Amino acid sequence: MSHQPIGVFDSGIGGLTILKALRRELPCEDFVYFGDTARVPYGSKSKATVVKFSIENVEWLLQFRVKLIVIACHTSSAWALATLKSYFKVPIVGVIQPGAEAACEASRTKRIGVIGTASTIQSGAYEEAMQRVNGRVQLVAQSCPLLVSFVEEGWVRDPVCEAVVHRYLAPVLRQRVDTLLLGCTHYPLLTPLIRRVVGSRVAVVDAGQRTALNVRSLLEHAGQLARARRGSAQFSTSDEPQRFARLGAAFLGQPIRHVRLATS
Repeated sequence: MSHQPIGVFDSGIGGLTILKALRRELPCEDFVYFGDTARVPYGSKSKATVVKFSIENVEWLLQFRVKLIVIACHTSSAWALATLKSYFKVPIVGVIQPGAEAACEASRTKRIGVIGTASTIQSGAYEEAMQRVNGRVQLVAQSCPLLVSFVEEGWVRDPVCEAVVHRYLAPVLRQRVDTLLLGCTHYPLLTPLIRRVVGSRVAVVDAGQRTALNVRSLLEHAGQLARARRGSAQFSTSDEPQRFARLGAAFLGQPIRHVRLATS
């Protein structure tokens, strides 16, 4: 099974930031990425809808005989991970717990802020994950629904975007957090701007690297880690492959040559 691919899915292109971290940590692995752009955004949908879409995404990835699946979407990780683990035999990893682990490790005072979509924040998943890591954590959660649109428009350096980030983060910073967790896969593209807003005393953390390390650990333990080869990645989307390739390059950090239109 070591040469079987790893499946990765997201509601759209944001999960490519997670894939970027996975490929950096696991260069010998093959990846199959699915972005459900026809039904994006997940962050404003109900739990039942997100769970339904997530089950369908896993079923689609299973046709590639994947050895493990990463939910590269905070909303799906928050609402659907437990259901997916109960439905499917393939190992499935979300991004909520790794993000919580990384934030707790970075924080000195255990006063941690997290920003994300409305659904992710409302789910309470980060509160639960933080408490599993460290019961002393005081979490300040803030939904930031406009930021995904700014990122996808490429307005990450625009003064309007900076003003909105200031507005969202002001109540979080008033709680004297020393660490800010980026609870959405789009937000890493805003990291320079966010660092400017929060200042040097606040650590800015995302889930990508810790997720990749957790995947490596799972594969090593199962004896399924690919070695001594160059890995590959293939991309599929449920709508507008050309737009996916164009926008996705910024998230992945390199050009995307070919995107397949997924069919049921």
